[in-house]
Amino acid sequence: MEAVTIREAVPGDEGVILGFIRELAEYEKLLEDVVAKEADLYAALFEEDSVAYSLVVEVGGQAVAFGLYFYNFSTFAGRKGIYLEDLYVKPEFRGKGIGSALLWKLAGIAVEQDCARFEWSALDWNQPAIDVYTGIGAKPLEEWTVFRLDGEALHNFASGK
Repeated sequence: MEAVTIREAVPGDEGVILGFIRELAEYEKLLEDVVAKEADLYAALFEEDSVAYSLVVEVGGQAVAFGLYFYNFSTFAGRKGIYLEDLYVKPEFRGKGIGSALLWKLAGIAVEQDCARFEWSALDWNQPAIDVYTGIGAKPLEEWTVFRLDGEALHNFASGK
C-alpha cells in the first residue's frame, strides 16, 4: 500500500467530507437522515466561529477516510475532551490500519491539547468497529445510555409542548 497521510481538512474538502458522511450513513442504514449540505460543513469547519474539526486520510493522494470531531467538556475533570462524531474508511481500505491510525492521530491531538478524555460512540451491531476500538484499549461505557432530542421532539420541548 502507498504511504498514508493524515492531514487537517482545508476549505474545499467539504464535498469530500459530505461524500464520506453519506457513505457512512448508507452503511449505517441512515442515509435518509443526512440533510447536511456542503455549505453547512464549510461553516461548521472553516468559518471564524467553527464548532467542528476534521482530519482527512489520503493514500497516494486519494481521500480514503475521515474523522470529524469537536471539543466537549468534563465537569468532573475540569478540562475539555474530544468527541469523535464520525469516523469512516472506504470499504476497500478497511483492515489496513487506517482507522487505527486515525484514532492514534486523534489521541495525540487530545494529549497535546491536555484533554481529559477522547470518546466516541459505535452502533451495537458494528462488530468490526467495536473490535478495532477494544483492540486499541478503548472501553465501552455500558452503564451509560445516550439520550437525544431532535427534530419535532426538540422543537416541541423547547416551546413547552
